Amino acid sequence: MRWMLMPLRRYADFDGQSRRQEYWLFVLGKWIVIAALFALFVVLLPENAGALGLPIRDGAPMGVLVLGTVFILAMVIPTLAVQVRRFHDQDKSGWMCLTQFVPAVGGIILLVFMCLEGTRGPNRFGPDPVPENLADMFR
Repeated sequence: MRWMLMPLRRYADFDGQSRRQEYWLFVLGKWIVIAALFALFVVLLPENAGALGLPIRDGAPMGVLVLGTVFILAMVIPTLAVQVRRFHDQDKSGWMCLTQFVPAVGGIILLVFMCLEGTRGPNRFGPDPVPENLADMFR
């Protein structure tokens, strides 16, 4: 759980490095929240709420939609920051995040880079985020 929330604690911190674990658990946490909001939206639609025996409230689906939009917009900066730190872990510039805007293949390029292992040892962006001693990882 702490790895999912770490990018939120480092909300707009574009310095340093982030491990693959931090990035992917943050992405997983985001998608879990988005899926839960989507499910709530579908359940609260008037035709579904009536079938489930729930009280029908006209504004409820719109409220969930607004909440989801606010959540997605609030996650833009921490998502960008953790992507930049992932590129730093690979000793690449944070400007590599712009590759996601390449039409048709940008998302695939970003996916490949986010899956790659970081450089071992310190690099120009700071010390290695993965401890050399495996026991230090669980402290």
